[in-house]
Amino acid sequence: MTLSADTFEKLDWRAIAAQLDGEGYAVLPRLAGADEARRLAREAGASSALRRVSLDSLDLGRGDLLYFGAALPPPWAQWRTNLYRQLAPIANRWNEMPGMPYRFPETLDAFLERNRRAGQTQAQSHLNQLGADDYLALHQRSEGEHVFPLQVVALLTAPGKDFTGGELVLTEQRPRMQSRPTVVPLGLGDAAIIATAQRPFKGSSGYYRVNLRHAVSRVRSGERIGVELSFHDAPRAADDQHAFVP
Repeated sequence: MTLSADTFEKLDWRAIAAQLDGEGYAVLPRLAGADEARRLAREAGASSALRRVSLDSLDLGRGDLLYFGAALPPPWAQWRTNLYRQLAPIANRWNEMPGMPYRFPETLDAFLERNRRAGQTQAQSHLNQLGADDYLALHQRSEGEHVFPLQVVALLTAPGKDFTGGELVLTEQRPRMQSRPTVVPLGLGDAAIIATAQRPFKGSSGYYRVNLRHAVSRVRSGERIGVELSFHDAPRAADDQHAFVP
């Protein structure tokens, strides 16, 4: 089932924006139905069209990333287009808070055209496939002149049934403070909007930007399949390592 633009518009974006402001993430429960999520996971494992990259080869953990390329298959292209339209106003407000002049256009196509003009043509959206003892190390995707401050991750297999472990972990680093870790609870078909690399935070002297990274903890058993949708492309590089910032 492909979610319509109207489905995304009917989400409680006021509450979502408030959680993003306060925590740097917001969970969208059951954005994909259980049957749909499992179907997408099966298709990922059987697809020969996805480009498989080992996390070990990138020094970013164990397991595999399966890159979609520039043309995302259904339903991910629709998800990305419709979510961008709702998230662009939040991203612009995040830039307004600390006084940053950059503003994001209303549509994903217009934003990706900015990416292309700046030499950002390496697609970053992918599935991640993690088996027992696999993990995804802390990282962020913040390379390039045009970086969208939000991205979306979703879970396509069921924790406690298809796998154990494999929690989504976020860390936030504020100046002169220890990193704050957060485990984001995701169930089958849940999605989470997370900060890509930085978000505004109001301190005693006004707004400043805090640094964020995310990871997937070690899978203890079974297989965990998730998806990560990026709204910006990376600068073209000789390999994928340049798209990551550990």
